[in-house]
Amino acid sequence: MKRTLPIVILIVAVTVFLMFLGLSTGRSAGTVGIASGVALPGFNSSAPNPEQALNNFLLDVQRRNWDRAFSSVERTSDTLNEQAFIQEWVGSNGGLRSFSSLERFDTRPLHATSSEAQMRARLHWSTPVGPVEDVRDFHLAHRGDTWKVIWDETPKPNVPAQIVAVNYLRWDLVTGTAGEEWGAHNVDAPNVRIVSMNAVDSAEGAVVMGEVVNEDTIPAFVNVNATLVDGSGSAIDDENSFDKILHVLLPKQVTPYRIDFPHVSLSKVKNVRMDVKATLVPASSDPVIGVMNQKLETDAQGHSVLHGELLNESGQTVNIPHVIASFYDNSGKVVWVSDGYVEQAMVPQSTESFAVEIPQSVAGKVQNFHVVVNQYSLQES
Repeated sequence: MKRTLPIVILIVAVTVFLMFLGLSTGRSAGTVGIASGVALPGFNSSAPNPEQALNNFLLDVQRRNWDRAFSSVERTSDTLNEQAFIQEWVGSNGGLRSFSSLERFDTRPLHATSSEAQMRARLHWSTPVGPVEDVRDFHLAHRGDTWKVIWDETPKPNVPAQIVAVNYLRWDLVTGTAGEEWGAHNVDAPNVRIVSMNAVDSAEGAVVMGEVVNEDTIPAFVNVNATLVDGSGSAIDDENSFDKILHVLLPKQVTPYRIDFPHVSLSKVKNVRMDVKATLVPASSDPVIGVMNQKLETDAQGHSVLHGELLNESGQTVNIPHVIASFYDNSGKVVWVSDGYVEQAMVPQSTESFAVEIPQSVAGKVQNFHVVVNQYSLQES
């Protein structure tokens, strides 16, 4: 018994030593999916390089760990508090960003020194209207033994209380039954007409686009359908304009439209059958959204982009502004239609910037453009 006890103690000691050695070796070799010598991304307060610092920050944003995300930034102004910082990422007033989530992100360095770095992040958002991609540049600085994201976003100013005159046109639909309040079918449909059509091939497939005008004196809810037909007269595919159109057209108003046919080549198409549907609906010309400072330019990634600003001139909040732009060549022909959603809601008398991209294949043909804005408001949904 006296001899057995030392042997047992020796075995236990050797086992503990081997376990410690194995753990130490495992740490030095690294773990699959985790950078060697670094804790789980987003859980390390000290970032040894700007790439890790930005990844940690965006991972906290993705997981909505706002306390840690806010503590990892260096503010350039004391006016930015945590609530304003959070609203920059999650939106407010029922905007599209309020219903979105950061699906994933990709980062890459643009410029770096031992004390500062410029990083670019491509943010992929999941939204109710489909995926939205956002490209943002971040400035980072070396502070002590870590890197910090420099946050220079200034909070949006609060619009003071004011009186906004209501002098817009409005059309109400008066019927005998409440069931016909929207989209009445017991009256003649408004007179709308397709004024132009152009079919082109794109990288994703065939595209049919053009313009529609409401020639009537009453508002109309419109949608455009197209059917591609082959040489034998058989339908290849049929699609509609979906959200790439200004659906509610006021009297004499013109809207662009675009219909996509994914994975279809125009070489197989002999004919295109067009059809426009119009329904009488109540409508108003408010809220009025002004389009300002429009400019065609090349962005940092080399893409041709139409930039501009929207101004909410009304007294109503526009929760989700939707920009649709038509582009024309020197003969006035529609050569492309682009659209994009503004992620932040527009409170009365406020502005928001927008950008819609133009394919490189048609950018050189563009001589003019026209912008219209869809207005989605929660109180009207």
